[in-house]
Amino acid sequence: MNFEETIQEVYQKVNSIDNRGEMASYIPELGKIDPDNFGVHISTVDQVQFGVGNYSDKFSIQSIAKVLSLCLAYNILGDKIWKRVGVEPSGTAFNSLVQLETDRGIPRNPFLNAGAIVISDILISNLKNPKEDFLKYVQSLSNSAEFKYSSEIARSEKSVGYRNVALCNFIKSFGQIKNEPSDVLDFYYDLCSLEMSCKELSEVFLFLANNGNQIHTNKSILTERQSKRINALMQTCGFYDESGEFAFKVGLPGKSGVGGGIIAIHPDKYVIAVWSPKLNKKGNSYRGMKFLEDFTTKSKLSIF
Repeated sequence: MNFEETIQEVYQKVNSIDNRGEMASYIPELGKIDPDNFGVHISTVDQVQFGVGNYSDKFSIQSIAKVLSLCLAYNILGDKIWKRVGVEPSGTAFNSLVQLETDRGIPRNPFLNAGAIVISDILISNLKNPKEDFLKYVQSLSNSAEFKYSSEIARSEKSVGYRNVALCNFIKSFGQIKNEPSDVLDFYYDLCSLEMSCKELSEVFLFLANNGNQIHTNKSILTERQSKRINALMQTCGFYDESGEFAFKVGLPGKSGVGGGIIAIHPDKYVIAVWSPKLNKKGNSYRGMKFLEDFTTKSKLSIF
């Protein structure tokens, strides 16, 4: 498969269309990003690398980081984790409180804000220095890159995070948050502010395309069974209430973030990362979704 030729062709096509959507300006710092940024990078299991556009520029990965925090928590708790969060698609917005009342404070899945807040609570309970230890964990997944949180973006999210405060306190009222809500949210905002480039994202997530093992060291990050389950969750829940649409049009496990990034994984083959900051009405990158739909159609490489 000539990935370079296909990526170049699809990138030029998508880059030429009207750049629709809105910036995630409800988080003030995210509204300051150049809306015309557009980058793509692929990393394959057989160690092919290729990028185009703004693929080396760092951006706030936002909810994409929820996959990494889930992997670490899953590693710590094993299957006990599913007593704290569910594995079902929600059909509601990522910051919805609606189902928590019916489900007695158990978030429907770990990629909703409520679910990621519970995962943050788990990590705070099990890590000696949660922020530093999580960053070290993410660093260990990379071959060479260095990562950091953006204090500006974390502070910006905190300044408008009233709904997250409500979610955390509501879950706490059911006894499903063990730590102080302010501590849990402080960690959660840093988690979402993590910055990476498309190149770095595609490299970090390669273990999920390789049965849970790192490519360069063959170190086991997750068991094959755990890796399969994380990919399954991304397939069914990775794009909020547009997850079915993504599966229908793209046909890969993936995860989006309101910073405009998308990561998509073809098990046993590749990881591809796309970044374009303007979002569609469901909160997913407009050009990112278009690119991935055309890429899997042209390459004829999806899991279906």
